[in-house]
Amino acid sequence: MTENTEEKQEAVSKQRRRESWKIKAMEYLEMLQRLQAEFDNFKKRLEKDKEDFTKYANHKLIYDILTVLDSFDLALKNVNDDELGDGIKMVYEQLFSTLEKKGLRLIESVGRKLDPNMHEVMIKVNGEEDGVILEELQKGYMLNDKVLRYAKVKVSKKSDNKDKSSNQEEKND
Repeated sequence: MTENTEEKQEAVSKQRRRESWKIKAMEYLEMLQRLQAEFDNFKKRLEKDKEDFTKYANHKLIYDILTVLDSFDLALKNVNDDELGDGIKMVYEQLFSTLEKKGLRLIESVGRKLDPNMHEVMIKVNGEEDGVILEELQKGYMLNDKVLRYAKVKVSKKSDNKDKSSNQEEKND
């Protein structure tokens, strides 16, 4: 009888150990799956960071070259000699084309609605429509999908005739 009881106890003990091992194995499997998912996310994040770094590695250099583009624009506006002007224009276009290949693009401004994410208002003047860009004081540029330099602009501000008439009435009183 005691042998039978001991065998039963040993069988129950073995069964409990197997269940304990199964539970441990399941815990390890879950932990491994979580670590694998974390590692996959880490690899994706690292790849995106590498891609962004490559995309914007020349950010500072291109930003510094914008002053050269501004100088070319100024030279083209003020050149008197046609041959010299053509030469300056060719060099400007070549430089701009090279920068475009690296992701640089011009922010369109004149005649468009003000977008505070791309334009910096320098001057406001009374006009018929509110927030329309009348003049570009300095060109703005984007590098890929980020603003590299905001366009400095002159914007119309809708004049309020009621305010003017009420101010004149107050002066007359």
